[in-house]
Amino acid sequence: MIRAAFASLLLLAVPGAAAPADPLFGADQGDTRAVLMLVDGKVAQKRYAAGYSDANRFISWSMAKSVTALLVGMLMTDGRLQLDAPAPLPEWRNDARRTITLRQLLNMSSGLRHIEVGQPVENSDTNQTLFVSGTRDMAARAIARPLAFRPGTHFNYDSLTSIILAEIVTRTLTPSRDPRARAEAYRRFAEERLFGPAGVKTAFLEFDGSGTQIGGSLIHMSLDDWGRMGRVLLDGKGADGRQIVSPEWLAFLKTPAPTNPRYGGHVWLSPNGLVSMRGHLGQFVFTGARGGHSVVLIRLGNTREDRLDAIVPTFERIAGAALPPA
Repeated sequence: MIRAAFASLLLLAVPGAAAPADPLFGADQGDTRAVLMLVDGKVAQKRYAAGYSDANRFISWSMAKSVTALLVGMLMTDGRLQLDAPAPLPEWRNDARRTITLRQLLNMSSGLRHIEVGQPVENSDTNQTLFVSGTRDMAARAIARPLAFRPGTHFNYDSLTSIILAEIVTRTLTPSRDPRARAEAYRRFAEERLFGPAGVKTAFLEFDGSGTQIGGSLIHMSLDDWGRMGRVLLDGKGADGRQIVSPEWLAFLKTPAPTNPRYGGHVWLSPNGLVSMRGHLGQFVFTGARGGHSVVLIRLGNTREDRLDAIVPTFERIAGAALPPA
């Protein structure tokens, strides 16, 4: 049955072929707004819910974390950052946080005190920073937190960690403290090194009041451009086939964190070998390759967080069926 499903996906260009991702629009999947499936780089299915089209940009929520990690990797490749060196933050120089490395930040094991999902919701550190009292300088709020655990010993999913990484990228690119100059330096770097080579044309990045990109939550792109980002995560290659993300960096991103086998370097890892960007309310970019074949599956929409764990296996099953059996 699995081999038959794989074979049918390779024939999707045939008129009348089954649409493998249609189950993602089922009533039990929440509000699915857009789906794109690429098999071996070709469109196997593309579908929008009523009211959505190529004209829309879709919010990343936490898929932005994976984009931030790709940009960090480019600075690593350039020799401007080091994965296992202490994070280049003078604010941490004189206390125990000085041992936190970029690897630990990317693996969500920095040890910094954090509440991602608060009960009630206003107790969330992330919500307070993004939407209430931290909007003027989110990085300052994120960096100022004390340790709760020894770095490298506990996994704690932390959107503010991604803002710290975006701030490190910004400080590496420019010494300016002017918000406009900082935002422009980041935007230009992202465009020249990632979005442009990937063929992405609709990316819209949000910044806080200090010019720090909100690298854990707020990037907007069209459905097709999220597909292009999936292609980059898959093999690191741009629209023209040129390598824009080093194989070594991709290998690190896809290596399980010591503190969580389902998480890598700001990407999620599935038991069937898929690697994914994931965001609040069910934003997904699943990618995988096996036996000379590849798949990218994008789902954008609005599904209650308490229902996501039950539906993620559906995404993993559909994406995994596009690859030959292991």
